[in-house]
Amino acid sequence: MKFLHLADIHLGASPDLPNGLAEKRKKEIWNSFRNVIEKCEREKIDLLLIVGDLFHRQPLLRELKEVSYLFGKLTKTQVVLVAGNHDYIKKDSYYRTFHWQKHVHMISADEPQCIELSEISTSVCGFSYHSREIRERLDISQLKKGRQKYEILLLHGGDETHVPFNKEDLRRVDYDYVALGHIHKPQTVIDGKAAYSGALEPIDKNDTGKHGFIKGEITDEGCRIRFVPASVRRYIHEKITVTPQFTDQELQERIEACIREQGEQHFYKFILTGFRDPDIMFETVRRFSHGDSLYGHPAFGNEHGWNILEIADRTTPAYDFGQLMKQHKEIRNLQPSALRLDFTMESGKETRDIINVYGDVFLRGRNAQLPEASYTKGHFKRGVK
Repeated sequence: MKFLHLADIHLGASPDLPNGLAEKRKKEIWNSFRNVIEKCEREKIDLLLIVGDLFHRQPLLRELKEVSYLFGKLTKTQVVLVAGNHDYIKKDSYYRTFHWQKHVHMISADEPQCIELSEISTSVCGFSYHSREIRERLDISQLKKGRQKYEILLLHGGDETHVPFNKEDLRRVDYDYVALGHIHKPQTVIDGKAAYSGALEPIDKNDTGKHGFIKGEITDEGCRIRFVPASVRRYIHEKITVTPQFTDQELQERIEACIREQGEQHFYKFILTGFRDPDIMFETVRRFSHGDSLYGHPAFGNEHGWNILEIADRTTPAYDFGQLMKQHKEIRNLQPSALRLDFTMESGKETRDIINVYGDVFLRGRNAQLPEASYTKGHFKRGVK
């Protein structure tokens, strides 16, 4: 029995993107869902599982009709879905009254129920959310099972406010596969037994990494699953470590090379770390302006650059700590109320050694020498008049 496992599609979501890009991303999420439906038909998939949050919020009636139209294209695939915490079934939800086609089965109850699919010898059990949160801990061992050869459990949650459960309990349940939803990062919980498919498409800038769905097959030998990347775009957080020799132009070239290597269609956040020349300032703001050479990919109607959402400058000026030590007498004559040391890349031992040296020189009046290290840089400020 061949199946596809989806979760957290979030149809209707408007990702937090600038310059009207959110509306374009909203359409891309719908297109990705349509692509999965077409894959089911093309590859003659027996069962499509949707484990919560098909919609980003309460679905509109017209949206349910659009989804039903797509499901109608499936001639060989049974569909089973549950509602999650985003599209939970409230009292006036259109989920309650909508009539799905006969091959589409929604488990709308808030207590575990099973759908018996005898034509593919499979039972699918699960339940839907009727509120935004379900804090009661789930005893997986007490869940009911179906009456078919193959047994599947749908479960949306896994944190303290959304169906908390002990993941180790999944090893002891007698299901052939546990399809999990709610966590947007795809991950296997138990090999061949339980997995989060992750979100089909990344929804916000923290949804980094690959996204897609799980393709699986259950046979007499057991269950085999694999993750299939399917998202149109990714959010990529890239760290760039600079040195005192770095210039702003060199940084721009590094950014451009990174984007070309990983894909111009993706969204990027660059984090700058390390030590920079005190005379160099990296321009991070101008790259957000519309039309700049580093902003806005042609796919979003801008022919002049890339999709850079943020450049976070966390670098430290590479001041000369050694020179500071040589000027200790002059510094002490200034009678500063405090002496500040910034540590970024040093280990705990290196940090303690440096603090002890400065304590000896400035507090205890002893002669001392900094340990040999290329990262020990500093600055002597006389103050501002």
